[in-house]
Amino acid sequence: MTDQPYTADPPELRRSLGVLDGIAVAASSTAATTSIGIGLGVTAGVVGLHLPAVMLLAFLPVLGIAGAYSRLNRVEPNAGNGYVWVGRSLNPWLGFMVGWVNIVATVAFLAYTTAVTGSAMLQLAGEAGVHRIGSLALDPGSTAQTTAVGIVVLVAVTLTAVTGIRTAARLQTGLLVFEYVVLLGFCGYGIVSGPHPFRLSWFDPFAIPSATALAQGLLLSVFCYWGFEAAFSVNEEVRDPRDASRAGLITLVTMLGLFLLGSVAFQRVLSEKELAGHGAEGLAFFGDRLASQPWAALPLVALMFSAVASLQAGVIPTARGMFAMSRDRTLGPVWSRVSARYGTPAAGTLLIGALAVAVAALALVIPRLADMIMATVNAVGIVVALSYALTALAAAARFRTLLREDWRQGVRAVVLPALSALALLGLGGYLGWSFYTSADHFEVSADNGWFLLTTPLVMIVSGFVAAGWAKYVRRSPYFRTGEGTDADAPQLLSTPN
Repeated sequence: MTDQPYTADPPELRRSLGVLDGIAVAASSTAATTSIGIGLGVTAGVVGLHLPAVMLLAFLPVLGIAGAYSRLNRVEPNAGNGYVWVGRSLNPWLGFMVGWVNIVATVAFLAYTTAVTGSAMLQLAGEAGVHRIGSLALDPGSTAQTTAVGIVVLVAVTLTAVTGIRTAARLQTGLLVFEYVVLLGFCGYGIVSGPHPFRLSWFDPFAIPSATALAQGLLLSVFCYWGFEAAFSVNEEVRDPRDASRAGLITLVTMLGLFLLGSVAFQRVLSEKELAGHGAEGLAFFGDRLASQPWAALPLVALMFSAVASLQAGVIPTARGMFAMSRDRTLGPVWSRVSARYGTPAAGTLLIGALAVAVAALALVIPRLADMIMATVNAVGIVVALSYALTALAAAARFRTLLREDWRQGVRAVVLPALSALALLGLGGYLGWSFYTSADHFEVSADNGWFLLTTPLVMIVSGFVAAGWAKYVRRSPYFRTGEGTDADAPQLLSTPN
């Protein structure tokens, strides 16, 4: 029944996590090793030898967004986070759209990351001397092989996520420890032994060649920080909701340190031409310049672990976001079924994994779908900026009275989130404009600007269509109140700011 009333006791997730578990989830979602291994070379192609400057500058608005998340989480911890907070403080239609675009973007990212994971594993097999399995020649450049291997990994990590967030967090913690040991070791050695002299100009944003390059570099760098908010998706499963806030902020600061370390190390070891020329293969090339085999393969192993962890970290927050939406009857009831054995949204977790597997598999036989996935990944910065900005504006709207009551608290709770939101909206708008002006015709191709711009627009429009279905067909009370159904929310709203 689409108009059934709320149950007296909405479904609850099992509270069993500590702050370290939240950090593991958020850090795996942010995937620093993948961002360093793939993102730094791509960003260097835009800003040249100014990676530290652009990473520092991009951190500032994201820190303001993190502050907004943290404050909202203090007064209303909800697995739906931005979906609930924006719906309550700004508008339910905008809130639903925030939840929806995050789901669509994550499914596309999971489908894309399956192939990245498979490619890293096949490359590693080649480094280990395994080039064939029976009569099959292993080829890291084969989309079919990389996708097949990645799908096997995605299925495995999804099943692990079903058995409990604690189990998943422990797996991610092990992967993260290895990744960070390798990163710290190689980057530290690169800083000490690199042939290129250290320059303070690397930290000067005014030395970046042009305003256009600065804006593009900032967008790429903001995307590197995407994922810290995964800590807030488990805020109904941590023993103390404040642990989610601590985990999110600790993760974000840790990412800044790793990105600065990686960018300085890369620029000490590689020339600007080498950085930009190797792009997405930057980490493997960096390892080869610092060590011989088998040690040079360690960064590739770390990249593989990062991709595996990010697959699972993509499934976990998405399932919980859909759990919160289902609990509000804006999505179907299957997403809010909680396993009595594991205390997790098991059905929703399995469905998210199955959906990502289906999209990745279909992309093998439908080239246009593959183009759409790649376009979504390339243009995801627009929807990430929009989602972050709306959440920050929700915080500014909810806590606006603090400007009159305590101006210091008001600056932190209202002014800084609002400025961060405006900065991200400006960057997102610039990216959209650059897509629009980069082409003079529409073509279904991952490098066509009009197609890249169409992808996030379709995501946003489809969100409003789905919201209309939830409001008029499902008759969800969310659109009358904008509030989530977390049973603890009424008491938590009375806590001090």
